[in-house]
Amino acid sequence: MSSTYTLSPIASISTPFKQKFAIPRQPGLAKAQGKITFEDGYDGKSMLKGIEDYSHLWLLFLFHENIEKGWKNTVKAPRFGGNKTVGVLATRSTHRPNSIGMSVVSNKGIHSDGGSLYLEVEGVDLVDGTPIIDIKPYLAYADSLTSATDKLDNYQPIPNRCVSFDSGIANVVQRVEQQNKGFKDLVINVLAQDPRPAYKQHIDDDPKTYKVALYDKDIGFVVRNGHVVVTEINPR
Repeated sequence: MSSTYTLSPIASISTPFKQKFAIPRQPGLAKAQGKITFEDGYDGKSMLKGIEDYSHLWLLFLFHENIEKGWKNTVKAPRFGGNKTVGVLATRSTHRPNSIGMSVVSNKGIHSDGGSLYLEVEGVDLVDGTPIIDIKPYLAYADSLTSATDKLDNYQPIPNRCVSFDSGIANVVQRVEQQNKGFKDLVINVLAQDPRPAYKQHIDDDPKTYKVALYDKDIGFVVRNGHVVVTEINPR
């Protein structure tokens, strides 16, 4: 048996996330939209026949931006406060032996753009341009296991901070919302999870301005009195 196999992406996905920083730690934590465009040879409508029967889909993809960085046997996971070391196979770390990830997303159906088919999904946690290597139906009877357990509740919970926008950028927020429907809600959902490094998430007054890239905008935010405040929105 060969010890080496070759995987060819069948598609790529367009998302609002232009950088890895601030991407939700798991799918479904923000209602971010994704557009899956298929590669030549995988763009036949017959490949998608029947996919409308499923409300959710599994996306298998490559952590393509991490491949050259390699991987380690152990990692420091954010849910453990960024300090506890655990085995890479006991986490969903993006730095993995074969750089393969999986996410469950909502299926928003097949659409056409200029004669080309694409699949629209929601709840994505993938950086823009991520290669998709496979798509599978989510099967509620098999994939939703009520007896499943984990111990993550014993560790640091996913932050849920209040998010507000500085009054000085109200007009900018309104204008960008007109260009990208759902922009404001996406910003709130992403920043509520406090994308700062895990070792800083306990700091409730942090004057440093952090930048998140969504769509074609750079969103600057600070943390004041435990609240995330969006202070600037600029073109990238």
